[in-house]
Amino acid sequence: MNSRKAIKIALIQHPCSSNRDDNLALISERIRRAATAGGQLVLLQELHNTPYFCQTEETRLFDLAEPIPGPSTELFSALAAQLGVVIVSSLFEKRAAGLYHNTAVVFDSDGRLAGRYRKMHIPDDPGFYEKFYFTPGDLGFRPIDTSLGRLGVLVCWDQWYPEAARLMALAGAELLLYPTAIGWDPGDSEEEQKRQRDAWVTVQRGHAVANGLPVAACNRVGHEADPSGHSQGIRFWGNSFICGPQGELLGEAGVNEDILLVDVDLRRSESVRRIWPFLRDRRIDSFADLQRRYIDEIIEEIDE
Repeated sequence: MNSRKAIKIALIQHPCSSNRDDNLALISERIRRAATAGGQLVLLQELHNTPYFCQTEETRLFDLAEPIPGPSTELFSALAAQLGVVIVSSLFEKRAAGLYHNTAVVFDSDGRLAGRYRKMHIPDDPGFYEKFYFTPGDLGFRPIDTSLGRLGVLVCWDQWYPEAARLMALAGAELLLYPTAIGWDPGDSEEEQKRQRDAWVTVQRGHAVANGLPVAACNRVGHEADPSGHSQGIRFWGNSFICGPQGELLGEAGVNEDILLVDVDLRRSESVRRIWPFLRDRRIDSFADLQRRYIDEIIEEIDE
């Protein structure tokens, strides 16, 4: 577990080409650059090896998936060991024939595969047809222990759900990390685009406040065309950021390729939780209904 007062976190946001090898070469070079700059924990964006293929539903794209352990884990394991950094990657996992996951994989600073998290919340919206490709995760909300601390790793669509962040916090996570691939429909107005981006930042800063934990989100950048031609594609908005346990922004990237390096004091969570003891005051005796999809009888009582 981490005994340092602070760790330096690096978020690497970048566009993706159609060439997997080129993407991996770029990512490897950026990880090396981040390590040279003092980065100790490197967070990569969601599904960083390829373009975001979920804009369409095509069975041939399952060929992009790979086993874990596999070629990508070998690469990132070697990089982590060589550079002495913790790496949080995001892979299209082939678990078995016909069974695939959107999986975050964590490598400790000695190259050991410290753990994995399979994305739990799977969207199915125009341009984000993930239910076609990904089976919902079955590993639960379990933090991953590393030499830098206990990491609560979640993935993209999970970031809208306060329950996911809370369960990671209750299991002892010291830091919440979100590999992300989110962007705009280029046809949306500037006002709508701003509302969407601001909501994305706000909800995650809220997770930091509600749980007294730092939060880091790493999002991709660049425009990716819709292969079907039915839409204008997605313009990924970047804006990767890190905030502290009171939701305070510690660092934020723009809309272009970037390496965001930020020092984060993991010990501050203790002092914040002492003045805002939200975990102490939770009414766990009254939360059973959170396990229900919707509380219909309350509506019925109001109607009567």
